[in-house]
Amino acid sequence: MSSSHTESQAYYDQNPAARWIALLSICIATFIAPLSMSAVNLALPAIATDLQADAVLVSWVPTINLWGSILLMLPAGRLADMVGRKRVFNVGIAFFAFSSLMVLLVGSIEWLLVVRVMQGIAGALIFGTAMAIVSSIFNSSNRGTALGFTATSVYLGLTAGPMIGGWLTEVLGWRSVFWVPVPFILLAILLVNVYLKGDWKSEQRERFDWAGTVLFSIWTTAFFFGLSGLPGPGYVVLFLAGLLFLALFLRQQSVAPAPLIRLKALADNRVFNRSILASLFMYGAHYPVLFLLSLYLQYIEGMSPTSSGQLILIQALAMAILAPLAGKLSDRYQPRLIATTGCLLFCSGFAVLFWISLESSLTLVVVGLLLLGIGFGLFSTPNNNAAMSSVNQDRLSAASAMLNLARTLGNLCSMAIVVLLFNQVLGNTQLAPDQYPALLLVIRIALGLACLYTLAAAWFSYSRGNVTRPE
Repeated sequence: MSSSHTESQAYYDQNPAARWIALLSICIATFIAPLSMSAVNLALPAIATDLQADAVLVSWVPTINLWGSILLMLPAGRLADMVGRKRVFNVGIAFFAFSSLMVLLVGSIEWLLVVRVMQGIAGALIFGTAMAIVSSIFNSSNRGTALGFTATSVYLGLTAGPMIGGWLTEVLGWRSVFWVPVPFILLAILLVNVYLKGDWKSEQRERFDWAGTVLFSIWTTAFFFGLSGLPGPGYVVLFLAGLLFLALFLRQQSVAPAPLIRLKALADNRVFNRSILASLFMYGAHYPVLFLLSLYLQYIEGMSPTSSGQLILIQALAMAILAPLAGKLSDRYQPRLIATTGCLLFCSGFAVLFWISLESSLTLVVVGLLLLGIGFGLFSTPNNNAAMSSVNQDRLSAASAMLNLARTLGNLCSMAIVVLLFNQVLGNTQLAPDQYPALLLVIRIALGLACLYTLAAAWFSYSRGNVTRPE
């Protein structure tokens, strides 16, 4: 551990209350940013009407920000280890506030998608560093509990977003979903700079991997846009090009002197690489749920945006209650047991929701959401705690970025498949009652795939082995 790390650790060891105030400042930022990004789901019908957008373009609104996020996720983590985690985090939340205000100038669906890309880039800087900062502050004790509160803030924001977004859409219009959270983001900037002491950067000077960054951006872009447009011939070529550039990226990383990913270290760390894979599949299963259920509840069930958001909030409440408890348990017991139980409960939630129909009772939705919330609450914090506890202190930002990359890649791939389903089943038409059976078909296929994703996550979670903290 470097001298700067030691000084920061000593400060928090001598001032325990400072730890929790610093954690609060991080949690405000990690609550507001995902809330702003998920609140748009309940504004989608209003956006479609106001901007005269078809179903496919509307489906890009909750998807395109993932592309923006994934482009910088790994570079952001590596950069944070080099120049300072707090510095990169500050840039991220400031840029998020700026991009959110840009919605006031939006006059078309295309420009709204540009704003969403900007939000995604800002999100990469925020989430590529947040867990690393928390893990650094709580390096000597209560790491699982602190990560539990961080996870709660993130996923409470993600899941409370639709309820707040629905209310804002009805009262102030859909644009307010973007600009109303900005004052709270500015408050987060103030608190972080006042209460967060330390910057946690590596003492070793290494060159930034620009070649790896370019290759990474190319393969993710080609893969994402190619996957979303399959089986069109041009999209097949784009998809295959993405796989080719992935191979080139992995080859370049294996020989680069200061790579974005240390592939050998990743392969040798079974706990970390299995945690990454479990995250990939769990978040891939989770992300489309808010989008799909918001459409189901508003179009098929005829609920208002506010009522739909309140119902979806059930999942967030269950998760928020369990995540800190699961984190505390993961400080005492092996995380894989708790996380794997969460995966299986999460899978059962999708199995329940799979049976929704045009005449379903809302009770079925409530039961499914409860199971999803309980399962995700038991999974997220133990999984993150296992991953972050298995790496060295000076690589925490890179580890945090990789965990968030897994989350974002899972989100991106699953939403790309949903966009593909929209393309093939619904096409470029606005949603109307005669298309509700087709919409329901898309939803049920996506939920069935989510069941398979979570079973894969359960396997990787259980097979990671026990955690041994590095020296």
